[in-house]
Amino acid sequence: MVELNTLAERFEEHRTHLSAVALRMLGSAGEADDAVQEAWLRLSRAQSGETSGAIENLRGWLTTVVARVCLDALRARNARREDAIAEDALPAANEELAPDAELRIADSIGVAMLVVLENLAPAERIAFVLHDLFAVPFDDIAPIVGRNPAATRQLASRARRRVQGAPAGEADPARQRRVVDAFLAAARGGDFDALLATLDPDVVLRADPVAVEVAAARAAQGAPSLPPEAYGARAVAQGFSGKAQAARPALVDGVPGAVWAPGGVVRAAFSFTFAAGRIAGIEILMDAAHLRERVEYDAAP
Repeated sequence: MVELNTLAERFEEHRTHLSAVALRMLGSAGEADDAVQEAWLRLSRAQSGETSGAIENLRGWLTTVVARVCLDALRARNARREDAIAEDALPAANEELAPDAELRIADSIGVAMLVVLENLAPAERIAFVLHDLFAVPFDDIAPIVGRNPAATRQLASRARRRVQGAPAGEADPARQRRVVDAFLAAARGGDFDALLATLDPDVVLRADPVAVEVAAARAAQGAPSLPPEAYGARAVAQGFSGKAQAARPALVDGVPGAVWAPGGVVRAAFSFTFAAGRIAGIEILMDAAHLRERVEYDAAP
């Protein structure tokens, strides 16, 4: 059995990360401390029950515990119909909670972001914070919020639109379709300036592992590489300029998007998120399971 002091040392290695996660989820330094302490208590109980040796990824295990504790707290908060964040519970915008660089970066999101997050449903907030702020995979988030990975992606997507200033309930599909059509037309024509005009300056491109693997396999035939992520309008525009010749309109997660469907069979999909009339996020999907669950496409002419 691992000695308690050794276990405590291992826990302390992750405390700063756990505090950052809990603070983003709860918006209250006091509640965040409580959530982290609860994670320690659960780890201690697991150790005493001689199960700690089965925890291969302690950081991931603790992050999951903290997320579940925070989700319960958010749901209880909603049920009580209380204000989510008291003004004196928010950390000052310039307050440095710890010397660790990761927490300083997370804290730079600031009070304004916390206020926006309070408008999200608990599960949306958990999905958005874990994925967009701490890069936790959707497959790992899904069991926490009690949904499958595809539905969890949709939670994060809705949250992202609201955080970016486009509430999910107020999105205009016709306007979004026009933006997507303009993006695809500019991509096909290799019109770099027109492509830039459709993209938010801070646009993020993400590709799923299957898409990255397919691109790597085709590199020998001269196909361009596809990174898992790309940031910024110029980088994304360079990746699409002169391409998307066979892309066709479709719905992805119920939002206007596009597919590559040779012979009427969807092989790849492009999911878009929008902010202020521009494309703020692009997700390239080639995982067959995700395509089945997330894409609506009519191959009829």
